[in-house]
Amino acid sequence: MSKIAIAIAFALAASHLNHTAGGSWPSANNGLTSHRAANATVLDARSIPHLRVLWRFRFSRSATAFGAITANPVIVGDTVYVQDSTSSVYALDARTGALRWKRTIAAPNDGPNGLAVVRGRLYTATDTTAFALDAATGKQFWAHRLAGRYEQFVAIAPVVDRGRVYYSTQGFPPGGRGALYALSAATGRLVWRFQTIEKPWLHPQAGGGGAWYPVSVDAAGDVYAGIANPSPWGGSSALPNGAAFPGRALYTDSLVVLAGATGKLLWYDQVTRHDVRDYDFQVSPVLATVGGRRVVFGAGKAGRVVAWDRTSHARIWSRAVGTHLHDLGPLPKRSTTVCPGFLGGVLTPMAYARGRLFVPVVELCSRESAMTTPNAFARPPAQGKGALYALEAATGRIAWERTLRSPPFGCATVARDAVIVPTFDGHVLGFATSDGRVIWRATLPDGDNSCPAVGRDLLVVAAGAPYPGIAHPSAEVVAFGQ
Repeated sequence: MSKIAIAIAFALAASHLNHTAGGSWPSANNGLTSHRAANATVLDARSIPHLRVLWRFRFSRSATAFGAITANPVIVGDTVYVQDSTSSVYALDARTGALRWKRTIAAPNDGPNGLAVVRGRLYTATDTTAFALDAATGKQFWAHRLAGRYEQFVAIAPVVDRGRVYYSTQGFPPGGRGALYALSAATGRLVWRFQTIEKPWLHPQAGGGGAWYPVSVDAAGDVYAGIANPSPWGGSSALPNGAAFPGRALYTDSLVVLAGATGKLLWYDQVTRHDVRDYDFQVSPVLATVGGRRVVFGAGKAGRVVAWDRTSHARIWSRAVGTHLHDLGPLPKRSTTVCPGFLGGVLTPMAYARGRLFVPVVELCSRESAMTTPNAFARPPAQGKGALYALEAATGRIAWERTLRSPPFGCATVARDAVIVPTFDGHVLGFATSDGRVIWRATLPDGDNSCPAVGRDLLVVAAGAPYPGIAHPSAEVVAFGQ
């Protein structure tokens, strides 16, 4: 087959990833629009209360400080695919959990990392390198190194559309400048690269940018990405309040929209200008049509959900969620309590269904000042709590809110008329989308900081986060069914 024919085949196969057959969940957000909603499933508010454990697949708990698994499992046909925190990839029988094949890799990745499976190919990455495997055997087709001197880390789950696979790098101090990439899905060659930091840093102490969570793609092939923060947060006596990156530091903390074919910047909006609090605008943008209006929703660690008109690019509404304290403007010289903190706000992707956004919120404040750059983990994550909000997509009005006793470090995920949220303490909760009533609770064998996948009759959740106090913890992928 010619290279042109291969490219056409991949474009036709990947251009409608949202319309998956047989109740599959083939990518981290289950589709190009990042709705994180499963409609081709028998699981709903009536059947979910009757779920039981069908099988478990155990991993080694030895991994990064973030746990054994942070990736969202994916489901394609009769196979569940998952990536662990060493970047190794596993193919499991969806009916029994039996191992079909494993691609062993020794490249620790703090995550979220993850997979996408399209037309028999599995796309993923290590901490430095994007690659594609045969989904049936694990055989490698191609690899393309992305990380370099100024792009130190790859943590994003890929997205495939029109023969292109989208990735991102992150940039860290000193001098890091994260970038968005489009590679050929067939060969791995570079199609384009977009630098998410508009200008070189004035001071070498600065770094930032790139995307943590999957991009979204609209019907025209345009790419929507939420961009990470500049750093160092806080500051120092010599460079207080983010003086290492003076000005707006575009395009950090922004919604960025690019032409999928060329990577050309179409439009952007910066949500936090000159961010000194580590307020990434990082979760996957959600694309929807609400009341005939084409809308994009974004959110991040600043604890604000924003809606834009995709035609006019104007903001429609903005809604603060969770606790807010000393979260705007410059930081004071003396240490003060800031909410959301370094690991707070909307930390992981939202879900969209039936005209509502379902927003997981981490409640964890930090001590911060203009003169210091504290350790983001100075306050243990287990001390946090959380909340789940249901927002009316047309207006941002809060339809209902539920308190969570532990942080939701996994995403909100919808199965028809139910929304599922795992929490850091190793629990999985199911709520009715209509009124937020709790319909189901399950206990995992370890803490959770990954997101669920929903198949036709299967809910797959990974547990492997180091939550203190769990007796006899075991890192596992757990499949629930009836």
